[in-house]
Amino acid sequence: MFELLEKAFLTGLGAIALSQKKAEEIMTDLKDKYKMSEEEGKAFLDKIQGMAKEGRARIEEMSEAEVKKAMERMGMVSREEFDRLQRRVTQLETRLTEPDPGEQC
Repeated sequence: MFELLEKAFLTGLGAIALSQKKAEEIMTDLKDKYKMSEEEGKAFLDKIQGMAKEGRARIEEMSEAEVKKAMERMGMVSREEFDRLQRRVTQLETRLTEPDPGEQC
């Protein structure tokens, strides 16, 4: 029964990440309605929170990948590439403003 309840709960959750307070409220309701022990409720809550954390991490990774693809399609460079190019321009500007050692004034 516990597994069936867990599957139904997870199906209902979908990709939604629960806040700690909301998760604790749900745990309390489950304990009251289904006579779950404190240990079963805590184990269930820990499992749900772990799944939510993994889901958030996957969504973050997917989002970053999509943003990177979009930037590449638009011809934008990453921050690292921009910083590298900016340093290069600064070096070249410095070279241009320094007097040529072979040149005499």
